[in-house]
This record gives sequence, C-alpha cells and structure tokens, in this order.
Amino acid sequence: MSETVMGQEVVRGLYEMAPAGPLTPRAQGASHIAAGDDIEAVGLWLAEYRASPNTRRAYRREAERLLLWLATQDLGLAELRRDHLDAFEAFLGDPQPRERWVGATRPRRDPRWRPFRGPLSPASRRQSLVILQGLFAWLAEAGWIAHNPFRLMRDKRRRLDNRQSRIERYLERPLWDWLWGWLTRQPPQGASPRRHFECARRRLVFGFAYLLAPRISEMAAARMSDFQRREGRWWWDVVGKGGKAARIPVPPDMMRLLGDWRGHLGLVPEPGPDEATPLLRGLDGRRGLGENRLYRLMRGVFDEAAGALASELGETATREVAQLRRATPHWLRHTALTHQAQAGVELRYLAETARHSRLDTTARYLHAEDAEWHRQQSRHGLSDGGSAEQAGEGADEAGPRTL
Repeated sequence: MSETVMGQEVVRGLYEMAPAGPLTPRAQGASHIAAGDDIEAVGLWLAEYRASPNTRRAYRREAERLLLWLATQDLGLAELRRDHLDAFEAFLGDPQPRERWVGATRPRRDPRWRPFRGPLSPASRRQSLVILQGLFAWLAEAGWIAHNPFRLMRDKRRRLDNRQSRIERYLERPLWDWLWGWLTRQPPQGASPRRHFECARRRLVFGFAYLLAPRISEMAAARMSDFQRREGRWWWDVVGKGGKAARIPVPPDMMRLLGDWRGHLGLVPEPGPDEATPLLRGLDGRRGLGENRLYRLMRGVFDEAAGALASELGETATREVAQLRRATPHWLRHTALTHQAQAGVELRYLAETARHSRLDTTARYLHAEDAEWHRQQSRHGLSDGGSAEQAGEGADEAGPRTL
C-alpha cells in the first residue's frame, strides 16, 4: 500500500470498533482525482504535503478523526452538512464514549490505539477545523465533493483564522530563567559518568532549542558540520519545513554549549566542516537521537523540572508548575521567538530566524507592546486617587497603593 494513500484497511485497523460507513460519496459532476473512496481521496490530499512530513502527520491525525466520526454517523465526506460541523466540534471537546475514543499513546496497529489522548481544548478544536477547512476546499476543487460546508459558517473568519491569534504557549521570562538555572546545576558529588553525560546533553538540547528556535525535527536531524564559521562568524545551516534551506546566526552562548557538549564526547571544542555526525546522541556517544526519542526526553525533563519547582516553592508556584507539566518541545520555539521579540530583535530578523514566509505569522510573537498598553491603561481608574499618574511611575507594576 502506498504511503501517500491512507487506505481503507489501515483506517479501519486503527480503530476496530468504528462501524463501516459509506466510502464513496454521491458527488455531482466529474472527479478530477484518481480515488476510489473517501479514504483514498483524503490520502491524495495528504500526498500534497509529502515535502513536510510533520505537517502531513498533523493533518492526517485530524482527517482520521473526522473519517472515524463520520463512520459512526453513517456519513460520507460529500454528505457532511453545516449542522454536522457543530456536532463534530462538540465531539472533539468531549469524545464519547471515552473508552472507545480516548487512550494512551500506542502504535497505530495496536488494538488498544485510540485517536484521542483526551478532550481537545478550544484552541485545538479551532486548529482542527482550520485543517479540515483546507481539506474540504481541496476536495471541492478536485470535484470529489459538490459542496464545502465550511463556507456556510457565518463566524468562519473568527473561528477558523488562527493567523492573528497571539502565541500563548511559551514560558515567561522568570520561569525560563528558573528552568535554565535548574538545568545548569551540577550533578551531585559522586554521580555516575552516565548522569554527567545526560545533564550535559539536556543542557545542549534546551539551550539549542532556546537560542536558535529550531523545530524538533530540525534538532533531531542536526549534524556537527551544520555549524560553520564564515568570515569569523558562526552560522547554523538548516533545512526546515517544506525543504526550505536557511542559515541562522549562532550566538556565543550556543558555541559555548556546543564546546562543552563536544568535550563530553571527547572532541575538540569547535566542529569541522567534514563532521557529518549527529549533533544529539544516545548514551553510546555515537548514535543520533530520533525525533520521537528526543520528544520523550524533553517532555521528561519538563516533568522532572515541574516536580523540582513544586518541591522548592510549593503552592506559590502552582501556575508555573502546571505550565511546565503542559509544556512540549515546541513551546521552546515559541519561548525563543517571544523572548527575542521582547529583547528588541527587529521583526524582519525575527522572521528570518523563525523561517516564516509571512511577517504576520511572526508578529504573533510580539508581546512587547502589552506592557506599555497595560501601563498606559492603568492611568484610567475609578477615582483620581487610583490613577497611575498620581500614584507615581511604576504603580502598574507594584499594584495600587493601600490606604
């Protein structure tokens, strides 16, 4: 079976309890794609993202959920109506029966595999609808369906356009500072060589993620020779999303981390142009870390850090502990770009680091104006005595004065 076609046998094997539903829609007009059923049509749409495997994986997940839900409703893609979209969105927020839809992460062919880890948040539900809107637009253009129900959503722009929403999944500066300080603590006296190696590796991983804002796939694929010096400056060469090549400036802190890491590997501090060896490595110091292994490692560090923070600060850090427990590796990319924006890095350079094709995508990381807006808004109070102008400069930071 072709990897680009999500065949009927695979989808039904993913979730055995889903009843069989109609696979071939009653589309009006001629189809312009070589598909025999809904699943093959969706597979051809996914094939358009062959150059972006992470995007295709995310889109496949949302399409699978829809196809499985449609099967329970005895519907095909062409029969999806406007009212079905509301029902599906409600289902994403509460997939029931739970034992049928929700479960732990497992291989896809495991009979215990389930399409959900839990109910989707409002932001995740919105993102799912954004992806499926694109699917239905493509299917309509391909002549596979006669009607795109997403076009009937009156509040479609508000609900389905994520481009202007503000990035919120990042670590605020004080929490990042605590986390980095925790990561740089030395292992206890008498710690094993393995423990020293693991501490050095996680410092490099988190420092790399924070300083250069890579995607996790780019981190896993990074080679020593990707760091090159040109005219006295260090650069990181990366091939990212969509096969787009880029060259990112490497700050001095990253070179110090790299030198320390290479010392643990028994290498000289600076990489050479012919060192096409993995940057991130397993415990043997040679094998590279795969993307899934790296993801689990980073999530494990977040969880360990959350436990340490809870032990140190208790209930005073409840919010921060919860953030660390929710954090994923991609949060560090958001954190890096947000903190660079707050530090005054110009938007055009921020977009180059992020490798965004649109400046308005990068602008989602601009939180710097929030503080000034909040400061000025604090001048407006219920009485003259509560205004920031009379309370003095910085009253918005310290809070209102008490009587």
